Amino acid sequence: MLIILQSVLWSVVGVIIYRERIVNANISKLLSLSLYWLGVPLQIFFLARKSNFEQIAWLPPIVTVLVLLLGLALALLILHSFKELFFKDRPQVLASSQSQSSSVKVKSAFSATCRINQITNTGIGSFILASILGNTGFVGLALIPPLVDQNYWSWIVLYGVAHNILGSYGLGVLVAEQYSHFETQNNWSDQLQKLLFLPSLWAFAYGYTSRNLPLPDLIETVISQAVLLVVPGAFILIGMQLGKLQQWQNLRWGIFPAIIKMIILPGMTGILLTFFGIKGDSCLVLVLMSGMPTAFASLILAEIYNLNQNVAASSILLSTVSLPIILSLWLTIF
Repeated sequence: MLIILQSVLWSVVGVIIYRERIVNANISKLLSLSLYWLGVPLQIFFLARKSNFEQIAWLPPIVTVLVLLLGLALALLILHSFKELFFKDRPQVLASSQSQSSSVKVKSAFSATCRINQITNTGIGSFILASILGNTGFVGLALIPPLVDQNYWSWIVLYGVAHNILGSYGLGVLVAEQYSHFETQNNWSDQLQKLLFLPSLWAFAYGYTSRNLPLPDLIETVISQAVLLVVPGAFILIGMQLGKLQQWQNLRWGIFPAIIKMIILPGMTGILLTFFGIKGDSCLVLVLMSGMPTAFASLILAEIYNLNQNVAASSILLSTVSLPIILSLWLTIF
């Protein structure tokens, strides 16, 4: 449980650093770029070299796909009722004046309907993204390895890489484009180029192929010590990013995605894996990875595709703050 306590403390440090302006605001961006291009890839490289890939390595990617699709289905089912509940009173408010002429009322009603549909679509898109995209990179890779047997580190890496490719760069982009209220022309060549140059993908490839190649002791020592800096760096960055979030008008929207992401998906994953005879650390590692808090990628996609950013931000806050409690729950059960 020490690693959980450390993650909380480093996150608090990040919030304080940003709120109190102890460091320059650009430090957050610099830290993010450093972790994206160097820190996380280095950790993936280290874990891939030290991992055992002989134990049904095909399972984590399959579970990743199933969790993404299950999250999408659950989000759509909840939205089927939730959307009506949230927007049902908007038209009456916007068209309540009795003194308006008929033509003005018609124009007002039409304009209100367009705005409602636009808000609804952008909200739905953010809701789905917040429900399916987990922070398997900064949080999962940093937090879970000390909690499970080393034989299953490969599963953490495989799940994280698969989720990054199939989730953030795959299903996440498709959902964002579907619910964006302006026309987007997806350039698949650019998307493929981003995917091919994904640092974590190349780090995994290098780490996997170099498992049987000994490195000089000095390099091994430098890598192992550098990886120790990734954990505090990742959680300081998360704290700084949480400190940036300001608007919480749609905080209630974040409750449902957080419940889906943190409780329902990992709970169902654990039940299904146990039913098929997968228990112990093999089950625990997949439960924990499937229950990571909402990724900041959902907020980035919401910004790029002009979706409702408050929905994504609310879910990120609620799911991240609740992580220590929920993580303790899964550790106790599984």
